[in-house]
Amino acid sequence: MGKRKFTGLESTLIALFCLVTVVAIVLIALLASGQPGVQISTEQNVTEFTPVCPNILIEERIDCIPDQLATKSICTLRGCCWNPQNDTSVPWCFFPSNHGYKVDGSLRSTETGFEATLTRLPSPSLFGNDINTVLLTGEYQTSNRFRFKITDPNTKRFEVPHEHVGPFNGSAASNLNYKVEVKNNPFGIVVTRVSNGKVLFDTSIGPLQYADQFLQLSIKLPSRNIYGVGEHVHKQYRHDVNWKTWPMFSRDIGPSGSMHNLYGVQTFFLCLEDSSGASFGVFLMNSNAMEFAVQPAPAVTYRTIGGILDFYILLGNTPEQVVQEYLQLVGLPLLPSYWSLGFQLSRWNYGSLDEVKKVVERNRLIDLPYDAQITDIDYMENRKDFTYDKVLFKDLPTFASYLHGFGKKYIIILDPAISTESLSDGSRYDSYYRGQSKQVWVNESDGITPLIGEVWPGRTVFPDYTNPDCTSWWVEECRLFNETVPYDGIWIDMNEISNFVQGSSNGCAQNDLNYPPFTPSILDKLMFSKTLCMDAVQKWGKHYDVHSLYGYSMAISTNEAIKTVFPGKRSFLISRSTFVGSGKHTGHWLGDNAATWEHIKWAIPGMLEFNLFGIPYIGADICGFFDDTTEELCRRWMQVGAFYPFSRNHNAEGYIPQDPAVFGADSVLVKTSKHYLNIRYTLLPYLYTLFYKAHTQGDTVVRPVLHEKFSLLINLISNMRVVSLFMFQGVDVIQAYIPDAVWYEYETGAKISIRKQWTDLYLPADKMGLHLRGGYIYPTQQPAPTTSESRKNPMGLIIALDDDNKAYGDLFWDDGESTEIKILGVLQEITGLTVTQNNDLQPSLHNITYYPSDKVVHITGLQLELGKSYTLKWTQQASINERFDCYPNQNSTKEKCEQLGCVWEQSPSNPDSPSCYYNSDNAYSVDGVEYSSSGLVANLTLNSTNARANDKYTEPIGTLRLEVKYHSNHMLQFKIYDYQNARYEVPVPLNLPSSPVNTNENLLYEVSVQRKPFGIQVRRKSTGTVIWDSQLPTFTFSDMFIQISTRLASQYIYGFGETEHTMFRRNMSWHTWGMFTRDQAPTYKLNSYGYQPFYMALEEDGNAHGVLLLNSNAMDVTFQPTPALTYRTIGGILDFYMVLGPTPELVVQEYTELIGRPVMPPYWSLGFQLCRYGYRNDSEISQLVEEMKAANIPYDVQYVDIDHMERQLDFTLGARFQGLPALINKIKEEGMRFIIILDPTISGNETDYPTFSRGVEDDVFIKWPNTNDIIYSKVWPFLPNVTVNESLPEQTQIRVNIAHAAFPDFLRNSTVEWWKREILEFYDNPRNKSLSVKFDGLWIDMNEPATFYNGALEGCRDDLLNYPPYIPHLGFRSDGLIVKTPCMEGEQHLPDGTPVRHYDVHSLYGWSQTKPTLDYSSPSCRASLCIAVLRVSSIHILHCASPTTDLYYEISWSRCYFSYSLIGM
Repeated sequence: MGKRKFTGLESTLIALFCLVTVVAIVLIALLASGQPGVQISTEQNVTEFTPVCPNILIEERIDCIPDQLATKSICTLRGCCWNPQNDTSVPWCFFPSNHGYKVDGSLRSTETGFEATLTRLPSPSLFGNDINTVLLTGEYQTSNRFRFKITDPNTKRFEVPHEHVGPFNGSAASNLNYKVEVKNNPFGIVVTRVSNGKVLFDTSIGPLQYADQFLQLSIKLPSRNIYGVGEHVHKQYRHDVNWKTWPMFSRDIGPSGSMHNLYGVQTFFLCLEDSSGASFGVFLMNSNAMEFAVQPAPAVTYRTIGGILDFYILLGNTPEQVVQEYLQLVGLPLLPSYWSLGFQLSRWNYGSLDEVKKVVERNRLIDLPYDAQITDIDYMENRKDFTYDKVLFKDLPTFASYLHGFGKKYIIILDPAISTESLSDGSRYDSYYRGQSKQVWVNESDGITPLIGEVWPGRTVFPDYTNPDCTSWWVEECRLFNETVPYDGIWIDMNEISNFVQGSSNGCAQNDLNYPPFTPSILDKLMFSKTLCMDAVQKWGKHYDVHSLYGYSMAISTNEAIKTVFPGKRSFLISRSTFVGSGKHTGHWLGDNAATWEHIKWAIPGMLEFNLFGIPYIGADICGFFDDTTEELCRRWMQVGAFYPFSRNHNAEGYIPQDPAVFGADSVLVKTSKHYLNIRYTLLPYLYTLFYKAHTQGDTVVRPVLHEKFSLLINLISNMRVVSLFMFQGVDVIQAYIPDAVWYEYETGAKISIRKQWTDLYLPADKMGLHLRGGYIYPTQQPAPTTSESRKNPMGLIIALDDDNKAYGDLFWDDGESTEIKILGVLQEITGLTVTQNNDLQPSLHNITYYPSDKVVHITGLQLELGKSYTLKWTQQASINERFDCYPNQNSTKEKCEQLGCVWEQSPSNPDSPSCYYNSDNAYSVDGVEYSSSGLVANLTLNSTNARANDKYTEPIGTLRLEVKYHSNHMLQFKIYDYQNARYEVPVPLNLPSSPVNTNENLLYEVSVQRKPFGIQVRRKSTGTVIWDSQLPTFTFSDMFIQISTRLASQYIYGFGETEHTMFRRNMSWHTWGMFTRDQAPTYKLNSYGYQPFYMALEEDGNAHGVLLLNSNAMDVTFQPTPALTYRTIGGILDFYMVLGPTPELVVQEYTELIGRPVMPPYWSLGFQLCRYGYRNDSEISQLVEEMKAANIPYDVQYVDIDHMERQLDFTLGARFQGLPALINKIKEEGMRFIIILDPTISGNETDYPTFSRGVEDDVFIKWPNTNDIIYSKVWPFLPNVTVNESLPEQTQIRVNIAHAAFPDFLRNSTVEWWKREILEFYDNPRNKSLSVKFDGLWIDMNEPATFYNGALEGCRDDLLNYPPYIPHLGFRSDGLIVKTPCMEGEQHLPDGTPVRHYDVHSLYGWSQTKPTLDYSSPSCRASLCIAVLRVSSIHILHCASPTTDLYYEISWSRCYFSYSLIGM
């Protein structure tokens, strides 16, 4: 997209050119009359040289002054022959026979052919720095391919680092179809066809010139049938040999009637020798600026200003064979994806995405066959690559999905130049910064400083695609952008490379690279015009040498990006600039043409030439890029453009729209466009087969008739299909030549009766001439508006018989995009594969990769040959265990399941497996991974098309960040959080090193991040065992539902709680366990008192590791036999810690080192202890103690439960326990210990209860949010002076008899101080010393926190928190989270004053009560060991088992103690 017609400089130069022309005419007149001309000086003394000027035919003269207007004085200084003519196109100054080189000695045979030393003949220098001795090397590479190159044996010169054309490693071929003769003095090389003795290639017509910056070789040819060399506008396919000079140097200039050097460089030409079809090709491997001159001898001359002369001569019996030979050498063209053969729409500057969608919709409504929509640079933010305009194109991230809904594809444009400026919001432009950090730019002549230019986004740098680091950067940028704005293909533009300032923003230095002694006849005659300084530095060399390779290297890098973004698939890539061999990677279009009748004609030779060059995926902008089209021109162009290999309607900004539908649904243009596009889609199987043949054997796709009928040099066929063209305005009758073959009208099937003559064809406004050649079978398919639809339709054949009533044809058919074998819908993992051919087993080093979430198998490395038939057989294993539950909520139904885009399939054989399961990737991918020695950081990008949500609270968050930290050699952390919106994080302190303490070589683990879909993989380095792999479809992160799954290394998983398990090892057969602290006696599958989100896993080889999820919200975990584990939590973040052991004991040690070592109990607490709920008075306890002593039963500790309190009020003594203080003192004197109980809730109905009143003063209770009101529920304290009627229902008794209970917020600092004071005063009563209770330890209970009333007295106020969208697998799920606990909206405060919801910290309640209780569990033992025993457990907490009801539970709980040992208790 060159998008500017003429710069100011160009306009000035045009004017100067006109002036020079006038001066030239005057000078010609002067010279012809013998008047003196311009005098120039020379560094070489030429007085001793006398040119030998034999009577050379005018048409065989080789120009000696190609660089300027010829004068006799210059001619004399150059030692050449002067003979002016009356035709200024003829060289007046031409080389004599004694210029050039001679063979020094004789030819020397080599393994590949021969070599010879050439010495320069004494003669004046044209441009200085001639190389006096050069080396000729000849190689008989194949029977049809001869190579010779001429190099400097003393100084290494630049050679093109081509991926296909390189050193020849074979030996000389035999049975040659050519003969090579080397002439000695002057040197020349002659190649003759053996079969008929015809001289094909003869350089003795002119002298070899070999200077540092001027190399020239002329070649006499056997005929004037010369085709190829580019990129130019050749107004006819066959070269006009009347003294034309074509420059070659990639340039940002659109096609015109001038002989400008255009976008790419193609140095190959084909010569048809005669009517027999015998042909040969010539290819010069050189990328420096050059020119190609043709003359009527016939002869051609290559002049280049650098590198070496490296020629290939390729023979064939037909033109098609020559092209095949050439493409086998430089690289066979790509096989395009099937969809890319569909029609495409594009324009520069639609203005907005809304306008793009209008174009899509109006062309859909007319049922126009149409497969792809393209947007130009206007989609970008300020024309910066890898950005999009968030105002005018704000919905671009979903545009591809929108098109996919219609079976269409989305293609973006990318330019190479990268802006150095910030984004419009002031934030940094990450693509630039990432490239800058990797130093991937083209540099100034110092090789260090990035060269700064100016292109569409303003001030820019230029990626150096010849640098592998640049390719890696480019691939990553394409990948990252695809995760933000999904796309299906890439169009690369401006890669000549184009620059809007001359050379660089600093100008270009005065040197021989920027201003060489000889400048080819390139546009502007200035090397760095509209491009970079020639002394700029790239990885492959100076820009002077590699300039014309820029588009080639960019195409290679972009193709690598396509392989990464679309693994295993063929996508779409077109490039404006090309070089030899580009067709392996990219297609091409003919550039920024104009809406004129000339341009519709000139496109035909251009497409024919690019088929010669091996770039058959070629087209021109239909209806013209520049200028307003007309209905007639666009109608005729749509008719012929329907048969371009690359068929795209594209135009520039500022001109009228020209998509077909804009002309009106009932217009002739729309009707005829649909008609011929439907024919195109009908014949797409045939066109696709042509591309297959091009890809596998180098056939042309669009070819001239001369490839089939060698005496004909006119018209156009697309293989065997002839398109008769109309190239003139207002014409409906054309003259067409009918070649000597059977031809049929496509639309009627009628046989054309005439042949070998011209005929008039009537082509009204809606018709074009379309004919099929007899003797061929054309595969067809019923058309549809898109290829994705048409490929589902019935196929057919058109059989066109020849004169012998015979026809043949073939068809290549595949899925249209794959580059590997994929087997879709594989419900079972493939465990074995065999390959046979004709029942013979074939050796196969294949790789099988199974993606269970996709049910897809990729098979690579089969090394099968195209064109041969093979049979693949495989064995499988069952995979129902790969199902991951897509609807873990209550009341799953098929309708609810399918609303989430999941699969509903019940399995009678395994009823515990999920009936609703995922069948697609998770919605996240990875963006911008930054690695360091201590971990990595990456952003996660949300792909909205895969997102699943029931409401806004479960809508996935798109601003996630992953942090991985390598804390030590055996411990790592990976954390996922919302980097834009702070979320609750667990305030439990962990023992982490202040900075990582690890060494890379000693790490026990390796971490890798899977990019798309997102996943984390952790592998044990010593064994390679994957111990965590979360690249599964379940991952989602929303405000109130977070889910992540991981594959496990084995079935041996231990831990998680607090829930009752029937065995120590977890049952992996589809079991789900809830975690949320609750006053729940041990019952199978019900969440109980504590919260332990930690597990230990044994690996198959006996190694062990442990995983902690630091999250305190309600959650559940599902175990399945994959083996895999799924976490689901309803808040907070994901904060995982993994310890690597490697033994189970080390795992526990490393875990407790992280969370805190278990408390060291006092020795006496290890003795037997006695307790019950229901002691009647202190006398009963006293009697019990005496009886135990009398029975000599070992016995260290006596407890008392809440019955010692006055109406269950903490820190009180009931009337029946007034003697308790004395009893405690007595048994302590006898060597025993005493423990009392405390519950957290405090009665609020008392008139004289200091504990409550002081708590109110100290603001210690949980309150309703944004109020000063305490949340009350009902627990133990009874109202005063009530008599309980036990015959009433339980909830009625609670409501009538039990006091209002407030819940201390133990997270607050003030609560800790209040609790401390209440414990100390109960221990040492300041009002009545006789009532001091000298306990030795405390037992805290009911601290889940428990209530006897769900929620609060007046009910809860926030249904969303109490009944969240997802309620984990807890007991009584339908009743929400408030079963036997307070309301979730209760407001608490962290020690720093930060408010938190009880919803988030509920399961930390017992944890928060523990430390202040332990600190003051016995004020008398501050310097020794005391004990606090509690019912709720979390990390850091000592725990006791809870009440059991029978022997079964006693046994179960004895097992649970193993679990508590595991989690550090």
